Amino acid sequence: MFPAVLTQVATGLSVLAGAVLVKSVMDQKPMAGPFQRCPTCNGTGRITCICTRWSDGDSGCRTCAGSGRMACSSCGGSGTGRPIPVQISVRQPTNRNS
Repeated sequence: MFPAVLTQVATGLSVLAGAVLVKSVMDQKPMAGPFQRCPTCNGTGRITCICTRWSDGDSGCRTCAGSGRMACSSCGGSGTGRPIPVQISVRQPTNRNS
């Protein structure tokens, strides 16, 4: 029985050490990649669902599946800002002299 307890304690300590390591990395460089965190959802990708606005304590609809949280409309649920691809075309004015 003692080896089982020792194994559980060692597993718990390794999980705790891993969490501390991940937190320290996230504090130094919160976002890996070229995009910044979404300012609307703060990088979580989820925002409060619309159904909670008129709710009297209970929440749930098809969009949030009862969780009260839905995908962020600004980032599409990715948690990062997304560049919008835009193509601008300019036509040269034609001179129609008659």
